[in-house]
Amino acid sequence: MLGSVSRRCAAAHPTVDGPSPESGDMILDYENDVASFRAEVRGWLEANLPQGWSGSDPATSKEQREQFRRGWNERLYEAGWICASWPQEYGGRGLSTLESLVLTEEFARVGAPMRADWFGDTLVGPTILQWGTEEQKRAFIPRILRGEITWCQGFSEPEAGSDLASLRTTARLVGEEWVIDGQKIWTTRADDADYVFLLARTDPDAPKHKGISYLLVPMRQPGVEVRPIEQLDGAADFSEVFFTDARAPQDSVVGGVGNGWTVAMTTLGFERGVSASMSHRRFEKELTDILELARQRGADEDAELRRRLVEQWMKVQLIKYGNQRLLFDAVNGTQQAAGLKATTKLWWSETHRDTLDLAMDLLGCDAQVLSGEQGLDREWIPGVGMRRSLRDYPASPLQRAFLFSRSDTIGGGTSEIQRNLVAERVLKLPRAPR
Repeated sequence: MLGSVSRRCAAAHPTVDGPSPESGDMILDYENDVASFRAEVRGWLEANLPQGWSGSDPATSKEQREQFRRGWNERLYEAGWICASWPQEYGGRGLSTLESLVLTEEFARVGAPMRADWFGDTLVGPTILQWGTEEQKRAFIPRILRGEITWCQGFSEPEAGSDLASLRTTARLVGEEWVIDGQKIWTTRADDADYVFLLARTDPDAPKHKGISYLLVPMRQPGVEVRPIEQLDGAADFSEVFFTDARAPQDSVVGGVGNGWTVAMTTLGFERGVSASMSHRRFEKELTDILELARQRGADEDAELRRRLVEQWMKVQLIKYGNQRLLFDAVNGTQQAAGLKATTKLWWSETHRDTLDLAMDLLGCDAQVLSGEQGLDREWIPGVGMRRSLRDYPASPLQRAFLFSRSDTIGGGTSEIQRNLVAERVLKLPRAPR
């Protein structure tokens, strides 16, 4: 299957998802290769997704969403759709890259959630499969698949964000346990995670990229303190985490002692895998709502605002093309991923920020007035997801999306870091002075 796709891809322009100068082919013409699998997924969804279900519907209560989530995860597990690209011997279905894309497309088409624990499914699970020992795979992979454990990521520190290799959290081996001391920050879901996959310095005398190890550490133990960070809109998805003589078994290191930097780069690569190729859909939906807002306010009659709206539409289309270039790279093994991922991340994060800036300009002075619903505990934010609310700060979903978009150019590697990667790995410019 992949061979036939590769031959068609090779005939097209290698860097642009669209008609090439030499032919009318698209880079990825894969429908014939996956038609039967698409029909299988579509049929399963029609038989199992409750009629009219929408987790983003404001009328759907928290209790209804929770009840749906429990039953839905059981159905996903029984059907083998959870982490379906993982090897069959570890509970997956061994899906190809294109089959994984189709699975994601079909679930997105009907608004069906894929899974509960993104960190386990997308980041640490694949990392354990690639770097873990057989004992680690048997201990953690089945529990991730069944949704029995939840995870958070312990990378960033107060003095080690963009320069992650400067981290100061330490892990020293005492007997048969690692003793961990230090602090992590901006740790998503730390307040309800069972485990953290973290980077710690295990050899203080080694060069800073060499003395780091990647550990799987229990969160629910003495010596681990979680302090949620409340943001302006009331959400507290991030936390500070303090480790004081926290413990982890000696065999909790993934990929070997001192090899943590390489393992961590693998984890960050998984963050923008096949699922990222669908991210343009949420931006398209968000921009559609903003276009409707412009019509309602008569702003589409303003030539300058129309120009900006068209410009943002084009940028969102380019997000789609960038995502499909990543998919092309994965299918064909062309090893352009480092530069492509940096370019794509830089583009979508700044596009999303600019789109929400435009939305606030469309609202004008009304953007300064809190217009959200009072008294909500949690609220669905388009382009963001479910967020906790602050009762005495009733910002509207659009206002909250604007506030959240400011973090897009920071999380997952700042825009400055992405530009350095593009300069060094794509344009082959000299490395920036360290």
